[in-house]
Amino acid sequence: MELIRTLSQMVNCLRSRGIRRKVAVVCPNDPHTEYVIIRSLREEIAEYLLVTDSAHLKEALDLRAASPDFVRIYEAGTPDEAAALAVQLVRTGEAEVLMKGLINTDNLLRAVLKKGEGLLPEGGVLSHVAVAQVPLYHKLLFFSDAAVIPRPTLEQYRSMIANDLALCRTLGCEEPRVALIHCTEKINEKFPHTLSYVELKKEAQEGRFGKVFIDGPMDAKTACDKHSGEIKGLSSPVVGNADILIFPNIEAGNTFYKTLSLFGDANMAGMLTGTIAPVVVPSRSDSGNSKYYSLVLACLAGTRKE
Repeated sequence: MELIRTLSQMVNCLRSRGIRRKVAVVCPNDPHTEYVIIRSLREEIAEYLLVTDSAHLKEALDLRAASPDFVRIYEAGTPDEAAALAVQLVRTGEAEVLMKGLINTDNLLRAVLKKGEGLLPEGGVLSHVAVAQVPLYHKLLFFSDAAVIPRPTLEQYRSMIANDLALCRTLGCEEPRVALIHCTEKINEKFPHTLSYVELKKEAQEGRFGKVFIDGPMDAKTACDKHSGEIKGLSSPVVGNADILIFPNIEAGNTFYKTLSLFGDANMAGMLTGTIAPVVVPSRSDSGNSKYYSLVLACLAGTRKE
């Protein structure tokens, strides 16, 4: 598969394959979610199972009227009941992607994570991956974790990397380059994540993650700017050419996400990984475009995992 370098190319890829994913949307009653639904129906990349609470049934009916062949409506009494029903539709295979609408993220995640009835396999690790199209970078940039894991353990780092690699390869990058992010290149026991980085690099060399280059610790500028690496005397396949950035904690990842989108003029997409099917949980502050591309990303990754 040819490497996808822009978010719009993801749309073209779905359309060229004739893929039309079945998406369950919980409470599709806000303007941005309606925009995503209408645009993706027009682009012919999705069909919808709209799970709405009783108070917003009319809005869902209006959405179905625009494309009755590709929109079904399920009514639930409350938003929490809508979340539970949407999760069940994914569990039974009637939907391939779950998307958040006008419902609190915590409420949706309670349904997603409910033991025995949710979407996270027993012993699995839920994480978040963001994908940025930055005007000054030559390809899409993946990074984790900006939304879910506060302080990753070694096992959580392994799962984050594995999930991000799978998505990166889905978008045509056969041998991804992973940068383990820190404020310097030094390993220091005062920063336990740098000790985890040493183990992760060792495991990568032993083949745990397949065909991949993993290097670090390094800062984000070194990972994405070859000249910065040259000044520091650093040379590796990752320096200046990273596909994936792994951040040490949620503060660093979230700050990077918000900074890129606000000051870097980046188009963004994101989704939850580790679940049996992709889950799109956009931030309230995300633009309509960002929410749309998040849905497109999830549709590309929408192969169900048992």
